Amino acid sequence: MDLLEYQGKQLFARHGLRVSDGRVASTVQEAVEAAAEVGYPVVVKAQVLIGGRGKAGGVKLAGDEAAVREHAGDILGMDIRGHVVRKLWIEHASDIASEYYAAVLLDRSAKQPLLMFSTEGGMDIEEVAEKTPEKLVRHHVDALEGLSRAEAVDVATRGGADADVIEQVADALLALYEVWLAEDATLAEINPLIVTPEREVRALDSKVSLDGNALYRHPENQGLSDVENIDPIERRAKEQGVQYVALDGDIGILGNGAGLVMSTLDVVARAGGRPANFLDAGGGSDAEKVKQAVELILSNENVKAVLFNIFGGITRCDEVARGLIAAFADLGAGGQSIPFVVRLDGTNDVEGRRLLEEAALPNVHPAATMNEAAEKVVALARGARS
Repeated sequence: MDLLEYQGKQLFARHGLRVSDGRVASTVQEAVEAAAEVGYPVVVKAQVLIGGRGKAGGVKLAGDEAAVREHAGDILGMDIRGHVVRKLWIEHASDIASEYYAAVLLDRSAKQPLLMFSTEGGMDIEEVAEKTPEKLVRHHVDALEGLSRAEAVDVATRGGADADVIEQVADALLALYEVWLAEDATLAEINPLIVTPEREVRALDSKVSLDGNALYRHPENQGLSDVENIDPIERRAKEQGVQYVALDGDIGILGNGAGLVMSTLDVVARAGGRPANFLDAGGGSDAEKVKQAVELILSNENVKAVLFNIFGGITRCDEVARGLIAAFADLGAGGQSIPFVVRLDGTNDVEGRRLLEEAALPNVHPAATMNEAAEKVVALARGARS
């Protein structure tokens, strides 16, 4: 779950990281009131889950009320690469002497937390890593021991932080690691971590992603993220307890188990198709859940064909077949115009195939293997496009 800038900064402040004073606003009048509270000059910042806000005109400096009204009016409702701005962060403007970069994430290959620091803040960190890798310090943290102060000071020193702020940078790195660990984050990033002319180190921006599977441990974080800009099908799936991720293709995918679904996406892509979604119906899916899944997939108007790849274990193939039949009965002719390729294997697969055969659904095409299913669904999608 990705957080907006101001939400990430609220987490930072909770763990002792210095941030600039600011207020969130949803209207022009709220922006004006927020600016008066934090004091001029202020920065009016669009709150969206996408980079490039400044280049798109979503970050503006304002020295008085008239400028705040103008900028807030321009930015609210702005579309920044598909994300509509509905909230603003009104922050007291900062004078900047230096810009650093800091992040904590999980290095899956090393199976350890990874702390990164660079004095090349404010830039695309991927560009820094590619062109000047020596300017990016990478330090793996012992997950059992945690990040020590000595390690944080060493990282700040090796990264080239100014000598007079090394202790403050170390404080920031320790706090950032605490955010990552205590909040069950998958990424905690500051770009830039600034040094002011008064030699104070502060987080000027935030990028935080929380592990959605750990939210039950953090009820205070349940309502975070940019809910308004979540894909409407993803939102509906979440309400139904279905694991669904929207993609940009035209072949709907359903499987039971994340590994099987990911494999199905790969096989479809290898066959020349473009998946429209990731949908994991989960183990033990009954007919009602399958029916819900079909409705979710078909609510995407881009879908031209659908692949059901079910390996029966806890999930019974006959229940999947009943769910499909029930879904088509409810959807009527509209739903039956979309071709489905169905592969059933495992528990009660013979019974499942028999039920589908007896139902004689005109748009259902059986397949025995994953490769056969992928080739069929790609061909059917292509036929629907032409």
